[in-house]
Amino acid sequence: MAETQRRPVPRNDSGEIDTALAFLTFARESVLKKTHGLDDEQLRRVLVDTGTTLLGLVHHLTMAERYWFGYHLTGVKSEKDWDFGMDAAGLDTAQVLADYHTAIQASDAAIRAAGDPSAPVAEPIDGEFRTLRWVLAHMTSETARHAGHADILREQIDGTTGR
Repeated sequence: MAETQRRPVPRNDSGEIDTALAFLTFARESVLKKTHGLDDEQLRRVLVDTGTTLLGLVHHLTMAERYWFGYHLTGVKSEKDWDFGMDAAGLDTAQVLADYHTAIQASDAAIRAAGDPSAPVAEPIDGEFRTLRWVLAHMTSETARHAGHADILREQIDGTTGR
């Protein structure tokens, strides 16, 4: 199978925030790349026993962006419950994808506004005021893990591989 979506990892090493953001962006783009060129049915296709779908992964990551960078980092309250499930049934495909882009933009703005990796979060995590550094590391690992899931799902759908 050809690695039709392969690209190099970031080479950015100009500062802690810039480097961390480059790797988080790379992981986010890897997830989104897995959705390119697929129709609604393919994005919702269940291929594993857990019911995880590509669209469900994107929905889950949107909530994670809002929760970690919006709620914890900046203290923005949400009027809805935090639903980290991967069920995208009943959700509009274009809206799920647009919401992820919007959440990413808001997260990046919050990261840049905080500026200092040692900046404490506004809302404690497990009772502790962790730092932007911790949230960036957590979200990068979370997004990269799900990018791997997305890669496997995409390969099952049409054979496309690569990061």
